[in-house]
Amino acid sequence: MCGIGVILNLESKPVEALAPGLELMNRLLAHRGPDGEGTWIHGRGQVGFAHRRLEIIDLQTGQQPMHDGDGNWITYNGEIYNYVELRRELGEDSFRTTSDTEVVLRAYRRWGPACVERLRGMFAFAIWDEGEEQLFCARDRFGVKPFAYALHDGVFYGASEAKALLPFLPSIETDLDALKDYLAFQLCLGGKTLFKGVSELLPAHTLTIRRGVVRERRYWEVEYEPDFAHREGWLTNRLRELVEDSVEFHLRADVPVGAYLSGGLDSSITTSLAARTVGSEFQAFTGRFSLGERYDETRYARLLAEERGFRLHEQTIGPDDFADNIRDVLYHLDYPVAGPGSFPQYMVSRLAAQHMKVVLGGQGGDEIFGGYARYLLAYFEQCIKAAIDGTMHDGNFVVTYESIIPQLGTLREYKPLMQQFWRAGLFGDLDARYFRLIDRAPDLQGTIDWDVLGDYSPFETFESIFRAGNVRKESYFDLMTHFDFKTLLPALLHVEDRVSMAHGLESRVPFIDTKVVEFAATLPADVKFKQGNLKHALKEAMRDELPTAIVDRRDKMGFPVPLGEWFNDELRDFVMGVFSGENARSRPYLAEGFDVSELIGREGAFSRNLWGLFSLELWQQAFHDQAARWIRLDSEPNPNPEHARVRASAE
Repeated sequence: MCGIGVILNLESKPVEALAPGLELMNRLLAHRGPDGEGTWIHGRGQVGFAHRRLEIIDLQTGQQPMHDGDGNWITYNGEIYNYVELRRELGEDSFRTTSDTEVVLRAYRRWGPACVERLRGMFAFAIWDEGEEQLFCARDRFGVKPFAYALHDGVFYGASEAKALLPFLPSIETDLDALKDYLAFQLCLGGKTLFKGVSELLPAHTLTIRRGVVRERRYWEVEYEPDFAHREGWLTNRLRELVEDSVEFHLRADVPVGAYLSGGLDSSITTSLAARTVGSEFQAFTGRFSLGERYDETRYARLLAEERGFRLHEQTIGPDDFADNIRDVLYHLDYPVAGPGSFPQYMVSRLAAQHMKVVLGGQGGDEIFGGYARYLLAYFEQCIKAAIDGTMHDGNFVVTYESIIPQLGTLREYKPLMQQFWRAGLFGDLDARYFRLIDRAPDLQGTIDWDVLGDYSPFETFESIFRAGNVRKESYFDLMTHFDFKTLLPALLHVEDRVSMAHGLESRVPFIDTKVVEFAATLPADVKFKQGNLKHALKEAMRDELPTAIVDRRDKMGFPVPLGEWFNDELRDFVMGVFSGENARSRPYLAEGFDVSELIGREGAFSRNLWGLFSLELWQQAFHDQAARWIRLDSEPNPNPEHARVRASAE
């Protein structure tokens, strides 16, 4: 796990100030790789690589950038879990190191760009191919590892984080289309970022630059083809085998591996399997808010720790922690994305980094196996429609409304969402209904001046993803989970990467494994979602691995942050202060008369409207308001004074 940077002149001319530029990238990415750094510059000066290293595999000889002896160079971030097997296939006698980095480099020399199809893991890398005189960049299938890039004045810049690209931009501006995405979903679609001129290489894509031409190509797609030939028992047994195999591969490291443990199903599965393999020296990390049981799920984490016999570290989080750390969280995120869960993840990651270099997490289970309560709400509406229309048993609705009624108690906390959802009508097109369910923009009417944001429609991009050709249209459940898999999951992985790497910690996600994901896409909806039971297939596959109290619990909240309580009480003055400056009051996207106190007053326990605007404002302050300090190549920008103080003391 590392930080990477690349600079390339598209016309093969020497890049001005190439060495200082690469060194600046390394400084801005220092938190990702505290164990070492390096740069490489081509003899003709038209291309160069930067690298910060976190030592996980091959602690002695894995330094980067690395060459293969034939003029090819690589800067690489990630872990290839099948590197041992690939090394054997490639011929072990030819290797100079025991690192997975050299495996990627030699795989490219053997198979060229097709090498990515053989890699099982999380990765983002850039390879300079001397023979072809081309740059080849790639990102893993799911977007676990990041790769951002920008083009300016005929020069290509790529890096692990957007902040490492900002000094090379002509200005720091907000991408208005991306902002509309963010206001609708609290994430960006189609590779956009909130920084104008900065894009993300999409998951499962490669980027090649040759003779000044930039080409992107998708090399993998998940195909939703339900397997109706096997019974449920065979399917869940096979799923169990694949999850166990993935966890075993994800434990490969030359340093100890721990785990995040929230007490929910997904993190409990990965933790339990890992602890069973590692033994009593295994360690896990959890967090809790000091506001009573509603925000404290550590009893489930303790239950698993006691049963499996491993050590559990706990982090108690309060409102002062939020005020002291939230600016640093937004700095490391590069731009706001997803919900406020990034804050507690940041706190637990800091705790874990005091004991470990690598942790496993349960990210991905909800999107792959169907764990969000909104799926139940949307499906219930369509089941009612099918019952009225008499199409309940024509194959389109494999879960009947009679069977999911017992599960509707899961929606108790979502009654306000249900009221709003159905207020806008019933029984419309599936894509329009799901868009309505996840679209947050209507809540911001009167708060946002939509006229200044242009004509772009997030719905059109949403629809192109929701109606993709790799999902059979008769399965509403697969359509919903596929959209979240392609959009929400990469956003959550963005958070997972940034808040762990902020502390020099590698986070691995065993559910986000090619074999697991591809198999899960073959599970029929009535197995994934049997009788309206969210994540039914996963629960049945792992039932004898976990305490019954964890498998069958219905009170999982997903580490909710008590922002409603805090913003209306201990943190009210803090929030008001964030919006009190002249710049904050004059953001062009805010409607005239914007009143943060009014927004605080109607913030519910789990509402994210204020969070969306609050984190957006902190982002504006850290990057836009300090733009003059970022657009300089002769010094390292420190737009976050607290971040600068912490980093200086660590060094």
